Amino acid sequence: MPNNNLTFRRLTGPDFRTVFDDLAALRIAVFYDFPYLYKGTVEYEKTYLETYTRAERSFLFAVYDGDQMVGATTALPLRDETADVQAPFLKAGYDLDTVFYFGESILLPAYRGLGLGKKFFDEREAHARQFGHYTMTCFCAVHRPADHPLRPANYQPLDNFWTKRGYQRDESLQSEFVWPDRNETIETAKPMIYWRRVLD
Repeated sequence: MPNNNLTFRRLTGPDFRTVFDDLAALRIAVFYDFPYLYKGTVEYEKTYLETYTRAERSFLFAVYDGDQMVGATTALPLRDETADVQAPFLKAGYDLDTVFYFGESILLPAYRGLGLGKKFFDEREAHARQFGHYTMTCFCAVHRPADHPLRPANYQPLDNFWTKRGYQRDESLQSEFVWPDRNETIETAKPMIYWRRVLD
């Protein structure tokens, strides 16, 4: 059972490196499940996370139960993201300097339903607002077909939660990310669809 005395850490920029191992392990554990079905490695994760260490305004909000990181969420300016994330926004004519991109929101199953998902959005949106010139926040989610063979019978997508937060799914904004599914031996491209909202 979750400890009632959860603690929180907020980190930015190069300080991400101080929790690389914990964050990499958490990402691998959570993304192994549907819909991501991600079969990752710590080495790959650390390479991915370097993007955040290079961004002065990047943000990590982490949840700890004792010494264990049990949840985390990340964000950084879209200007500091990789080219594959920026590409659909450039194609659509967005000014990258006005958009804050939200990365993962990950929680171990035992810690879901405690209101932490809402707190993740509150924290990231507050971080973006403090700079005064970001007018939009966004994130992306993998698209899996409804009849995917590994989709659990009780799977509940987060679309309703995201919509209540003011986010709209925008199918005109899409990227393809490549990773090996846990039942695959090679990397394959996965469609990622973006959700966006005006930052008030």
